[in-house]
Amino acid sequence: MKKSIKYYCSLIALLLCLPLGAQQQLSGIILDAETGDSIPYANVEYKGHNKHVLSDDNGFFSIARRAGWNLTISAMGYKPRILPISAKTRDRLRVELKPDRKQLAEVTVKAKRIKYSRKDNPAVELMRKVVAAKKQTDLKTHDYYQYNKYEKLTLALNDLTPEQLEKKPFANRDWLLEQVETCPYNDRLILPISVDETVAKHIYRKDPRSEKTIITGQQSTGISDLFETGDIMTIALKDVFTDVNLYDDQIRLLQYPFTSPIGKDAVAFYRYFIVDTLQVEQDSCIHLRFQPNNLQDFGFSGELFILKDSSYHVRRCLLTLPHKSDVNFVENLRVEQEFSQLPNGEWVLTKDDMITEMQFSKFLKKAIVIRNTRLTDYAFDTLPKSLFKGKRPEVKEANALMQDKDFWSHYRQVELTKSEGQMDKFLTHIQDIKGFSYLMFGLKALVENFVETSKPSKVDIGPVNTILTRNFIDGWRARASAQTTANFHKHLFLKGYYAHGFDSHKNYYNAEVTWSLNPKDYLPREFPKRTFTFQSTYDVCSPIDKFVPTDKDNMFVAFKWATVDKMLFYNRQQLTFEYEQDWAWKTTLWLKTESNESCGAMHYLPLSSAEIPSIRTSELHAEVRYAPGETYVNTKQRRLTINLDAPTITLGHTTGVKGFLGGDYDYNLTELRIYKRFWMNSWGKIDCYLKGGIQWNQVPYPLLCMPAANLSYLMEDETFNLINNMEFLNDRYASLMLSWDLNGKLFNRLPLIRHLKWREFIGINLLWGSLTDKNNPFLASNAGDPVLMQFPVGCHIMDSHRPYAEAVLGVHNILKILHVEYVRRLNYLDLPTSQKWGLRFTFRMSF
Repeated sequence: MKKSIKYYCSLIALLLCLPLGAQQQLSGIILDAETGDSIPYANVEYKGHNKHVLSDDNGFFSIARRAGWNLTISAMGYKPRILPISAKTRDRLRVELKPDRKQLAEVTVKAKRIKYSRKDNPAVELMRKVVAAKKQTDLKTHDYYQYNKYEKLTLALNDLTPEQLEKKPFANRDWLLEQVETCPYNDRLILPISVDETVAKHIYRKDPRSEKTIITGQQSTGISDLFETGDIMTIALKDVFTDVNLYDDQIRLLQYPFTSPIGKDAVAFYRYFIVDTLQVEQDSCIHLRFQPNNLQDFGFSGELFILKDSSYHVRRCLLTLPHKSDVNFVENLRVEQEFSQLPNGEWVLTKDDMITEMQFSKFLKKAIVIRNTRLTDYAFDTLPKSLFKGKRPEVKEANALMQDKDFWSHYRQVELTKSEGQMDKFLTHIQDIKGFSYLMFGLKALVENFVETSKPSKVDIGPVNTILTRNFIDGWRARASAQTTANFHKHLFLKGYYAHGFDSHKNYYNAEVTWSLNPKDYLPREFPKRTFTFQSTYDVCSPIDKFVPTDKDNMFVAFKWATVDKMLFYNRQQLTFEYEQDWAWKTTLWLKTESNESCGAMHYLPLSSAEIPSIRTSELHAEVRYAPGETYVNTKQRRLTINLDAPTITLGHTTGVKGFLGGDYDYNLTELRIYKRFWMNSWGKIDCYLKGGIQWNQVPYPLLCMPAANLSYLMEDETFNLINNMEFLNDRYASLMLSWDLNGKLFNRLPLIRHLKWREFIGINLLWGSLTDKNNPFLASNAGDPVLMQFPVGCHIMDSHRPYAEAVLGVHNILKILHVEYVRRLNYLDLPTSQKWGLRFTFRMSF
């Protein structure tokens, strides 16, 4: 029973703990039989099985051992050798190739190691022509075009062995054995656990420019069905293993940009080798092989088949990751594309297959993702304007999720395998296993941070990580939280918590009621979000809690590097309206009234009177946000952005009204936030956060602008690491946060470090701030002012000519998951609140 539970737990989480049949490797060196010199860039291939590698600069190679297959080693100017591979074949080979005198008559081979050169290189000259000819084959030169697209995405357990199938949990479970099949792409035994199919029509109009994908059919089944938020896995898989456009300069794959082998920078990034001239079906092509200059850079190795005519169009391509690639978790990746000629003579992509074999750790089971894409029915006729209505780039037809078997029989371009076709039956058997419901209960609490109360769940209990935490006022604190789902009501959502502080002996609460204008599948924040929310809260917090994106009661951020003793009790009532457009524009309006009572080291001391216990504000807020191309997933707790390539711009204004709902002050605060990611090709990425704000009125210090400080040891984006709680108070500010993830570009060139696959990180955080005279309580001219208050101990005024600065040096990707950063404060070191340096960390998985 325990073994079965363990297996199915791993199955669902894709971290399967079955005994591993480790994939053995053959490695060796290829030498000139006469001179003994190494032969670089020789081809090592299992012919007929579509598996090959190139030897490196020194003639070394490594390839998977395949007993029963023949390994062919060949190089220009040498006679090929064929080696039968068996169980007795040694793991390390020394392969000597004899010079081919016939080829030597045409090709000069020097008796020393060949140095790659782009000068007078026919392969390089050919690729320059291919790159130059790209514009001639761009479909966007047409006024209109359209095509149908079919995509099948399969997730499976990979590399099962016959020995495993004879043991538990397969033994005595025929239905589980029936789900196992041989993968046609790697000839290994796999166990499909999820399959998703999508049929769409892609349309384009040149003037006015518009491009749209209309989803006409979609169906998904597999382990994601066991989770209420299971669409997260499908969305993430589609974003990671997205379509590949060879004709783009940069190919986005695994959430990283890879230089295309026919991109504008390709000739400088890759090395090309002409192999032969051959026929691809009826078309005469030039066969090339290529690989990155540095095999650890994020680039491809592979083959190109270029039409031997004036079009220089790609007829077929094969993209793989070099064996030494710095990509995480991917053992093998292969993209196969074919282009076909239309009746008008143009060449278009018609087949796009991607096969990715992954392993997250040596003690966890392997997985494989197979994406099959077919593009058909290209046409260039004029399209009606109604199809381009709205700015949303992807539209799903109302009946897309309800298509019948006839629809799929007509549009399915790649047939389902037996296991894919019986996925529903497979899931039914899994759920019938004794103890499976208890397993799912624990998994959902761990993975989703919530506990479901029924099936389907109408009420979820959580977040789990907020049940117990601590702060300066409460000491240890307990909290019970819950929220309703769309299974309770498609439009009405309830959410809240009750908390108790053991040292303060205070009770706290939060109650929210949300009405969604559009029906939801499970959560009110699903796109597009169009909601009214009323919230009433009584709780305790520090003023900087609003800058941390996680829940303030998250137990993992409760431990701080400095004492956070400036705190307040707040009693808040807020009405919020949020409306998202289909084209990435979001409008937020809120009306809020709030009473704040100081506690801890925070005091309200007006310059004109004795200490007052509390203040009250009433405000109106309006905000617009523009984020084109942003994609995200909805967890049960929050919305997470998974594609950060597009810029985001947010502009907001808050107006406080004295006398309205008891408000004590008039004020106006305007803030602008801009984010942009810049990809530096093989040099990684630079993230840029730019913010600025102005408090226009005279206000007490709680309404001034304070820095976004993070006092926990965990890394948090868009925050300062070494600014203390409320350390600087300004009414004008601007901040710039630049971070450069070099993606291992430098470490990959250090002999002792490159094998660790660490990735270097550099950052600088800057804050400019000033306090105008009208808000400066230290000026004699403001003595006795009825609005201003004395600053609490530890709050300071910045020099408007000296920005605060902190530098960040980090090592990411330690053990492929741990990120560690050293932070150094560069100025304002004379302040008693300053800390010169610190270490921050987080756990993040990335390719």
